[in-house]
Amino acid sequence: MDTVAQASAPPPPRIGMVGGGFMARTHTHAARAAGGHLDLITTSSAAGGRRAAAELGYRAAATGEDFFDHDLDVVHICTPNSTHAEHSLRALDAGFHIICEKPLAVDAASARSISDRAQSLGLSGTVPFVYRYHPMVREARARIRRGDAGTLLTIDASYLQDWLLSAEDDNWRVDAGSGGPSRAFADIGSHLVDLLEFITDEAIVSVSATTRTVHPRRGGAAVTTEDTVAMTVELSGGGIGSVLISQLAPGHKNGLVIDIAGSQESLRFAQERPEELWVGRRAGSQLLVRDPDTLSPDAARLCSVPAGHPQGYQDAFNAFVADSYAVFAGESREGVPTLADGVRAALITEAVLKSAAERTWVEVEA
Repeated sequence: MDTVAQASAPPPPRIGMVGGGFMARTHTHAARAAGGHLDLITTSSAAGGRRAAAELGYRAAATGEDFFDHDLDVVHICTPNSTHAEHSLRALDAGFHIICEKPLAVDAASARSISDRAQSLGLSGTVPFVYRYHPMVREARARIRRGDAGTLLTIDASYLQDWLLSAEDDNWRVDAGSGGPSRAFADIGSHLVDLLEFITDEAIVSVSATTRTVHPRRGGAAVTTEDTVAMTVELSGGGIGSVLISQLAPGHKNGLVIDIAGSQESLRFAQERPEELWVGRRAGSQLLVRDPDTLSPDAARLCSVPAGHPQGYQDAFNAFVADSYAVFAGESREGVPTLADGVRAALITEAVLKSAAERTWVEVEA
């Protein structure tokens, strides 16, 4: 029986990686865990490609041009934001499914061109909004879908980091030429609004935003991208919310928090405590702890270890990549962030920047 099953099982997908930094390492761990065959890698330099190949377990492509001539199934794109559209379109034209780091592109028109190209070629792509893959996020979503929370009233959401706190702190993302016109929002705010819409099953229909560039110069160069964003949002169901994003919040390393208040109960998820979901009620509250025996089916599906054995960021990433590969193979998976979700994030980002520039409410394109 096992022999027959093995003989009929499809071969593991052949994986190509564009980029060799932190996110390429994270993607590689997940690709390996999902059973992908780590085939080929390319970076911005031949020496960097050889180094990344040796460290991560790929073959190094002779050149970037040579990379797209190889026989691959899936290409992971983990390069600076301004190159995402170019690499995504080349990979699709070569016949490969794609997993492209967010933002999918630095503007909505380019993001939409990627999604349209994939659809026209019969290919698929995903964007790693991986916080969807914490089981307790899925539990919050299931409770709202069942009606446990009642009518959604308000949302209080924030994503705070401190890695760019000082004017001496610098990174390629700060440069609009590499990172795009938005930094804090496109980099981490996109995660937050994706999670907000995913959990609530509602869309952000309009925004009123204020941005600040606290340090006008970093590394000797002028800075035009934002350090912080504060915004108010209106939701399709009538609820309202506040969203705060900062990369200059001392002591906050990766503090994504979302608190949703409905007419019957509140739900609070904090990414740095991913094993927990706080459920608040007027008559009493409780702290739910991840346990596959007590969670909704979609949440339990993502529990890779038993209760009491903590899961975290890499586990969420592993589940996202495994689901992506399953979708590319023609299977169905719940809650996979698609290229359309990447386009959606780009549309919200543009609305935020427009609102901040014009100091007015801006509707988000549906």
